[in-house]
Amino acid sequence: MKYDVVIIGSGLGGLECAHILSRQGRSVLVLERGGQPGGCMQSYPRRSVTAPHGTKPVWYDTGLHYIGGLAEGQALHDCFKQLNLLKLPWQRLDADGFNHIRIEDRDFRIAEGFDNFIDTLARDFPNERKGLETYVEALKASLNVTDLESAISQIDDGAWPFLNRTFHDPLLIDVLSATAQNMELRKQSLPLFVFTHANASYIQSSWRLKGDGNMLVHSLINDIRHYGGEVICHADVEELIERDGQLVAARCTNGEIYEGNYFISNAHPIITCNLLRNSKLIRPFYRKRVTTAENTNGILTVSLRLKPSTLRYFNYNQFVYKQRDVWEPVQVRDNGTLSIKGLMINCRAPETGEWTEVIDLLTTMPWQCCEPWSETEVGHRGEDYLKMKEQLADKCIAMAEELLPGLRNMVAECYVSTPLTYRDYTLTPEGSAFGIRKDYHYPLLCMIPTYTSISNLLQTGQNLIMHGVEGVTKTAFRTCDLLVKKEELSSQNH
Repeated sequence: MKYDVVIIGSGLGGLECAHILSRQGRSVLVLERGGQPGGCMQSYPRRSVTAPHGTKPVWYDTGLHYIGGLAEGQALHDCFKQLNLLKLPWQRLDADGFNHIRIEDRDFRIAEGFDNFIDTLARDFPNERKGLETYVEALKASLNVTDLESAISQIDDGAWPFLNRTFHDPLLIDVLSATAQNMELRKQSLPLFVFTHANASYIQSSWRLKGDGNMLVHSLINDIRHYGGEVICHADVEELIERDGQLVAARCTNGEIYEGNYFISNAHPIITCNLLRNSKLIRPFYRKRVTTAENTNGILTVSLRLKPSTLRYFNYNQFVYKQRDVWEPVQVRDNGTLSIKGLMINCRAPETGEWTEVIDLLTTMPWQCCEPWSETEVGHRGEDYLKMKEQLADKCIAMAEELLPGLRNMVAECYVSTPLTYRDYTLTPEGSAFGIRKDYHYPLLCMIPTYTSISNLLQTGQNLIMHGVEGVTKTAFRTCDLLVKKEELSSQNH
């Protein structure tokens, strides 16, 4: 069978493209190398070692913790409506403080709604109201951009310089930046547009699922199959076959060949280039640009299953920093160990009742900390790696206890993921959490376009325009729009 569209990778962007195109009536195939679809949206199961035989496993999230802008008229609403994702059990976080922040010994809240956001912070920083109003105008402007790709390619201002021009109090800059587990804070490169756009939708409204991230993945896949599409796991694509200037098929390591009229790669651009190793249409300059592009840091995730009825659910995220200057949240010592300065605490919304079962502790983890094990695979990294994860988990739990006293005694089981884990499961180079690093000094060099020099190959995912659920989702819609235009042009030419 020859498909209208073959999609490489079942991350969020790949599944969203498959949903959009199959709903429009195209025959769509998604090929996933792993045993479970979803990429960083998937959850993984662990059966409790203390639970009776036959007890259901607990599911832990990898990349989906909370999202913004789901209410009507907001950033993600219309996209999620088309993707049939608004039906999921979304829990709206507290309007008076969806993010709670502790820096040193002071507590702050980030409130929902732009006016409420200004008023709440102005109570702590009364002399900064004018700066907060200027900042909110920048947030609103980023939300009003309809062409994200053009906006990213034209960025010429950095987040760090803008914040220092706008505010006088360094502590307020720390507060506004403290929730940056949804991006990489880097003074010398982070574009202002990325910073404002990544934060704006959360201030519109913030939400988390009552359950695990697989609910979102399964919803998309069920719809894709309902519309006649296919999703195949254990389908590891090793080459995209080119003939007469176009792609004709994807060949998997098991020998299966899948033909298509159009192809969409949801893989990292480096991986896409490797699949096109025999292509003469991919220019050497592009290959070099993709290969040498810097990737953002990865994330250390400590997932904790709690003993029954030990921690009441809290309807907000918590962030704790030992010291000021949250733009330097981690420090790698000379011996390669990680000094943790900042932490996000995410509480899983229980499907029923008031007690939570799972919380996640997240912090930035540079690849440098993982390099001693860079040639290893999951499950075969040795005792030193296990000891390193245990020590980092202990540090994270100790820091979290500043906000959740007695947390250590509540823990029944602990699982730790590092950038190595993400690299091995998603093939993301260096386990990058937010894709290729954007740099406001060189916006065009950091831009990976949706289209390619092969006319029937498009790309999607977080490495292109914007990372995060909103960025990936809007990129997926753009990818599909370009494909439809290419189809129309091809039809006119014939």
